[in-house]
Amino acid sequence: MKRNSVVHRFSVRLIVAATLIGTVALSSPGLGFLVNKAYAQSVRVVPEGNRYRSQPKIPYASARRTSASKSSYDAKFNKVLGVLKRDRRLMSSIKRVAKRYKIDPIHIIGSIVGEHTYNYDTLDSAQSYYVKALAYAGIRFEFELDGEQVEDFVKRPQFDRCRKDHVQKSSDRRWSCYEQVWNSRFRGKRVDGTKYPSKNFNEAFFQPLYSGQSFGLGQLSPLTVLKMTDRVARQSNFRKLKSTNPEAVYKATMDPNQSLHYMAAIIRDAIDAYKSVGKVDISKNPGLTATLYNLGDPWSRAAKFRRSGKSWPRENYYGWLVNDRIEDLNALL
Repeated sequence: MKRNSVVHRFSVRLIVAATLIGTVALSSPGLGFLVNKAYAQSVRVVPEGNRYRSQPKIPYASARRTSASKSSYDAKFNKVLGVLKRDRRLMSSIKRVAKRYKIDPIHIIGSIVGEHTYNYDTLDSAQSYYVKALAYAGIRFEFELDGEQVEDFVKRPQFDRCRKDHVQKSSDRRWSCYEQVWNSRFRGKRVDGTKYPSKNFNEAFFQPLYSGQSFGLGQLSPLTVLKMTDRVARQSNFRKLKSTNPEAVYKATMDPNQSLHYMAAIIRDAIDAYKSVGKVDISKNPGLTATLYNLGDPWSRAAKFRRSGKSWPRENYYGWLVNDRIEDLNALL
């Protein structure tokens, strides 16, 4: 009887210990198998292909650029496809970078094709971007508005919420916060007697040389590069970029050896956002990652999708093309 009592107490202790372990696992992300299993079950994989039967309307600005260059979307698509097909060095780099960021290279290809079909005149060769990157390297300029550098501008009291520790620790959160404050408090408004231009944050502060808002193989903006610098530094061991060194930012934007990493980081960030917030896995749908590459702000868009109650996120005109011509793009690999 005494022995049975001891065994009983021992069994109770084992049960209590197991319960405590389970509690720790549930309260600590990544520690418990049950947590991981439940999380995996809650994330649905978005089917391949387009949700829209026909291509959504293409913006007028894109149509105007294409018409001005006396070209067509089909001609531009075929031209960029031909460039990628010939440039095996570039394709090798795309595959290598994609592997580092744990994404399918088709996502990078789709974004390049989309940009050069709709948002840029054409892609002649990747080599031209190496040449442009070298040309930019010899120019001195500042990220400023009316003589005031952006780093000084964001010291205004309107940006106080952006100075919180958890915001400052992430380049993406930090620069996104600055951008949001600019849009809500300064853009097109008169503040303390000064009338500010009705331009977006990138155009107002980060366009010292040309009127275009994006540059290079991936048609990246300097602001987007600054947002992604922490992720790229973690994944690729590149030095973190600062707005006080605009030459380095433009080099990362223009030089394919660096810009491919920033492209991959943007795509990886979009996949993570929709998995974490939207509870859907978009990694099997290049049209959706291309759409988000084109639109930006994936975390807010993922939250909006989750609130919408829709079954699946949908592609825009840009992503629709990628999914519609996916066989042509896959042939490059």
